[in-house]
Amino acid sequence: MSEIKEGPAPVLPETGVVTEGFRCGFVALAGRANVGKSTLMNRLVGAKLSIVSEVPQTTRFPVRGILHRPGLQIVFIDTPGIHKPRYRMNEEMVRLAMRVLREVDLVAVMVDASEGLGPGDRFAFDLLRQARSRCVLVLNKIDVMPKETLLPQIEEASRTSLFEEIVPVSALSGENCDRLETVIAARMPPGPPHFPEDMLTDLPQRQAIAELIREQVFIQTRQEVPHASAVMVDLVEKDDKGLVKIHATVVTDRDSQKGILIGEGGRMMKAIGTAARRGLEEYLAARVHLSLWVKVKRNWRDDTSLLRLIGLPVA
Repeated sequence: MSEIKEGPAPVLPETGVVTEGFRCGFVALAGRANVGKSTLMNRLVGAKLSIVSEVPQTTRFPVRGILHRPGLQIVFIDTPGIHKPRYRMNEEMVRLAMRVLREVDLVAVMVDASEGLGPGDRFAFDLLRQARSRCVLVLNKIDVMPKETLLPQIEEASRTSLFEEIVPVSALSGENCDRLETVIAARMPPGPPHFPEDMLTDLPQRQAIAELIREQVFIQTRQEVPHASAVMVDLVEKDDKGLVKIHATVVTDRDSQKGILIGEGGRMMKAIGTAARRGLEEYLAARVHLSLWVKVKRNWRDDTSLLRLIGLPVA
């Protein structure tokens, strides 16, 4: 981070922001799968940037969300859930998450407090210890649990000596999220903002479009095919009447999954397309014509070229 020097207040040319006394830092949201990292980032930034579903391992690559406050910019990074990988895709997801943990100013480690600390959380704690990151612990989902069960979890987490502070929150309802923001802001280093004030994320448009479609695959098919599916955007084109034409392919690895995605008489694919189009029109602030196809590609989760196409920077 840049040092603040004495003299006239420096101004960042790209943003016009006076940076004297300014604080800016990067914060990774980490933890095992399905603890609410994406929901929390969307809550803190105040916009839907990461897709959300009840299916574990929804997030496949780091997504940055930028929080702007007077004299402060916090760049949150929603990381893939830490888990024991089975495919090359999952190996890359965990590798990316670990790289982020080593590079940020602070890690906000999330736990689903309604389930208590389990083996998956302790596995994540061990990886964090190896990364030697500065950490705070976020006990999420306190809106769906008895408050008296929090204290034993706080005491157990404190004994790890990993965390500078422990903050119970509900990412869904927003309860105590203002306290978490204060805790994180106090740990941000001095330095100029990295992004202009009107920027909430640096996610490329095509990747954002693919994610919004994939979210509806997750929501509409529930547990039937999500982990075995990916979305590739083939075309984004705006005509002279302002209509955005989007062609995308949903990839899966078995013919039976293709059948589920299409559904009887094409009903499932129509439901996915209709719901995805609504989200895309809101995101693009334009009318959208969405065309979807389903393609079977066996073992795609071990195919490095396809993993790169869906946004995973495979090593």
